[in-house]
Amino acid sequence: MPYFTTQDGCRIYYETHGFDGLSARKSCHLGLVQGKTESPAFQKAEQKSSKPVVVFLNGTMQNTTYWKTAAIVLEDRFPVLLYDARAQGQSDIGEGGLSLEGHAADLARLLEHLEVEKAYLVGLSHGAKVALVCAANSPERIDRLVLCSISAKYSCRTRLVLRSWLETLRTSGLEAMAGVALPVVFGENFLKQKERILYAIMKGIIERNRKEALIPQLETMIAYPPLSQIAQNVRIPALVISGSDDPLVTEQGARELAKLCSGRHKQFIGVGHSIPTEAPELFNETLLEFLCPDA
Repeated sequence: MPYFTTQDGCRIYYETHGFDGLSARKSCHLGLVQGKTESPAFQKAEQKSSKPVVVFLNGTMQNTTYWKTAAIVLEDRFPVLLYDARAQGQSDIGEGGLSLEGHAADLARLLEHLEVEKAYLVGLSHGAKVALVCAANSPERIDRLVLCSISAKYSCRTRLVLRSWLETLRTSGLEAMAGVALPVVFGENFLKQKERILYAIMKGIIERNRKEALIPQLETMIAYPPLSQIAQNVRIPALVISGSDDPLVTEQGARELAKLCSGRHKQFIGVGHSIPTEAPELFNETLLEFLCPDA
């Protein structure tokens, strides 16, 4: 399994899909110098490698598995990068503590490690926050942003929900916390449709998380600054997507965020916080339209 080790020794797990074209591009100059003719297969790889890499950024309790369906849709068009941020999935917690700026710095260094020149960032919830900071800090590297389930600032309800998750996790453990989170992170329509497998979904949340990693994540998130302070420094094409049935993100807050970063907002009706899971076809269609406007 591929890992990238940060300067402070934290191992970050990642997966690449369709990166063969990037390798082909790096060997292009040698072939030209030696007078070799490019094959049709190489030309196809070169065409793909000239496009930005699409990077998917997980929500708080997620890992790379969450994005596999969307990655499959895109990998014939773009190279795709999936990764677990610090304290997520198969990545380490690290010794330096967690912060929004730290997560963005980890991603920037991972992109440098993989020699990614241009990237499209697609993030959900916490991952969208990291994507926004990364775009503000490295505008020369980020070409497009898709930000799902975040708003310009936390509502009072959102802060209370985060504190309740943290307290439940500390006092009653991961299973109890997953049970409390389930009706918040999914909308009513999804919960009804998946009622027979909700226990399996909750079990999946438990299996891909660690109490000792999730506690510092939640502690740090509660103290995050308003995204409005960051969004005003972002001037690249951005799409903010919210769900009408999301108790953590208001339509007004999502619209305000889109306005601040000169982007546009789209609301999915009858969808909750976990947009790509609850409305995969609509999400993938919207994603393709935004990332491939000339297709």
